[in-house]
Formats: sequence, structure tokens, C-alpha cells
Amino acid sequence: MSEDDVRLIPADDSSWRFEAYLRRGGYEAARKAVTSMAPQDVIAEVRRAGLRGRGGAGFPAGLKWSFVPQCGTAPKYLCVNADEGEPGTFKDRAILVRNPHQLLEGMIIAAFGVGIRKAFIYVRGEYARIARRLEEALAEARERGFLGRGIFGSDFDLEVIVHVGAGAYICGEETALLESVEGRRGQPRFKPPFPAVVGLFRSPTVINNVETLANIPSIIGCGADWFTARGLPKDGGTRLFGVSGAVRRPGLYELPMGTPLRTIVETHAGGPPEGVAIKAVVPGGLSAPVLRPDELDVPMDFDSLAKAGSMLGTAGIVVIGDRTPIIEVLKVTARFYAHESCGQCTPCRIGTSWIHKTVTRIGEGQGRLSDLDLILRLAEGMKGRTLCPMGDAAALPIHALVSKFRDELEQAVSR
Repeated sequence: MSEDDVRLIPADDSSWRFEAYLRRGGYEAARKAVTSMAPQDVIAEVRRAGLRGRGGAGFPAGLKWSFVPQCGTAPKYLCVNADEGEPGTFKDRAILVRNPHQLLEGMIIAAFGVGIRKAFIYVRGEYARIARRLEEALAEARERGFLGRGIFGSDFDLEVIVHVGAGAYICGEETALLESVEGRRGQPRFKPPFPAVVGLFRSPTVINNVETLANIPSIIGCGADWFTARGLPKDGGTRLFGVSGAVRRPGLYELPMGTPLRTIVETHAGGPPEGVAIKAVVPGGLSAPVLRPDELDVPMDFDSLAKAGSMLGTAGIVVIGDRTPIIEVLKVTARFYAHESCGQCTPCRIGTSWIHKTVTRIGEGQGRLSDLDLILRLAEGMKGRTLCPMGDAAALPIHALVSKFRDELEQAVSR
């Protein structure tokens, strides 16, 4: 996903501009929140809506906001995670390019509810041109008095800063993101304390994903019941599902939470091309354990996928056709995590490196059957033993690929 992806919209398109957003009813929910709601009522409405974080972990957004202490004199911050480094994921990019003001409106509402006066949008380094579009949207909102001092004639102020990272996968982890914003190397922090209490600049901080915040205007504007009805009781709303790989119609699909994976792949994305059968599907970005064709009837929500042994993650669905050798998938996965490990935790640093070397040896025709057991042991040794979720993010998909496609990998080794 290069910075040139902003060209997905023609140069003369103005649908993302401030005036176009206003014509669609934009900023009315923010006006409602700031001028006629108490901050605690904003948080309560988001909690009641059942909005779970769209960045991967799926933690309830309103509950996260409620953890921020309201006492004390320390400033509070909002950090928007627009790093989007998970392979197979492109949903946040679409929001940033096509509807940046919806994100800004969600940020205003979140900041008002929690009592935040300064916010940062952390954009991945490869999204440099998209970051410039964000700056344009911010300038439009400031010029009209929708950001800055005295928003909507109230005493609520909000300053928003775009911070461009250097393109590190680890900075998608919330505490590594904070380290990067503060000007240090992006490495995860020990937790506790959690960012809601000790976050950016040692102050209480809310960290939310782009898609999470883009849902907030609908919740406040239409109500929690309206939002919940479009999803599941404990997992409200719709979700942006990005589908790529061996399908006829790859793209981004907004569908209710709980839509079956098979329906998304075969109905909405058109299924595999003629002459190709589905071998496997990654349901939630590269870190989500792969599913076999007989496992695709699972509903696409956090709890159902967890029960199926995978996870919803970033809802980046990658369809693998039967013409793609699993060893090639394994090589790409192992290489990525070995390259992106920050190196702070020994199990991740050593585990990803040895898995990569072992998989490479197999791919070069020098593998042994015992290498498959070695990969599984290395993956097991990483799970639950690192400061941040990257140890699991690397181990789980690799373990699933070897476990579920061992027969095919044994044939690759024996050739």
C-alpha cells in the first residue's frame, strides 16, 4: 500500500471536502454532543451501542473511555491509530482518503466525552500523501471553527496534530505508538500502567483506531439502539471488510457484524475465479490464524471467530486459491514477522528469526520433516511470552498454517 493509493479518487473529486460532508449531515452529531449533551452521557451512549474497537483487539470503545480518570490536573490526550500496518488491511486508508471529516467528527465527540483538548493522528509513513489530505481536511475544519477554540460557540477547545511515523509495523501497538509520538524508538512499554492512566507524555490517553472513531457520529446522531440493530447486541454496527486474493471482486465491503465469512467471500466478493478453488482464508489480517474451506460458515464477529480458533482482527480477508503453495504463504508470513520484530523481547526476536531461516531452508529444498516440528515448537515458545501482542501475532498464523496444511508441507519437504 504505497502513498500513491490516494489516486484511487480522481483529482477533481470533491466528495471528501468539508462542504460535501456538511451536505451529508456532517458535524451535526458533534454539534449535538458539544452543545446539548453532558460528557458522561456521550460515554454512556457509546457504551450502550456495543461498539468494539476496530483496530484488532475488539475492546469496547466506551468502556476504554471510562477508564480515563477525571480527577487530577494532568492534561488528557487522544491518539488515533492510523498506522494500518497489518498485511491484507486497507479499510482505514479508505476512510482517510474518502471521508476524513467523518474521522474528525468522531474525534471531536470522543474528545468532548473524555475531556480531551489535544489529539494526535498517527499516520504510517507510507501514507505520506494521505497525511497531506488529512492536513487539508483539518485546515478546512479549523477555518470554519469546527476545530480549535470555542467549538460550536462552546467553551470546548480541541487541537489536532497529524504525526507521520516511519513505517514500522510495531508502531501499530498502542504503547509503541506512544513512544514514537514522543520521539523515541517505537517499542512497546510494560503494562500496567495502561495508557488510559499513564499514556502520552505520562498523562491519561485514549487510543482508538480510525474506523472505531468514524463510527461515533452515527452512534450519537442516530442513537445507540439504531447502531446496535445494525450488528449484534454485544458487537454493534457494521464493519468494513477488505477482501483480497483469489476472488472475482476484491474490494471493501461494509456489512453487518456477524455476516458469515462464506457469504462475504462467495456472494459479495464473487468467489474464486473460474478454475480456482479456495484452499484457505485469512479472516482478519495476516496475524489471524487461517481457516480451511470447511470452516468458512463462521459469523464474522469477535466472539464467533475466537471460538473457531481465529480472530476478526482488522477484518482484512485474504483468500488463498488452490494454485498457491502453502510453503509460499508460510515464507511470506515468516519473512514479514522476522523483519518487523522490534527485537525487545527475546522469544519474538529469536523465534521469528529462526522460523524464517527454517522456512527459507524448506523453500530452497533443503528442509527436513523435523523442521515442521521445530517451527511448531518455536511458535509455541513465543505465545504469551512477549510484552506486546506481536509475539502471538507472529506465532498464531504460522502455527495454524503448519498444523492445518502439514500434509502439503511434508510433500514440499520430501521432494
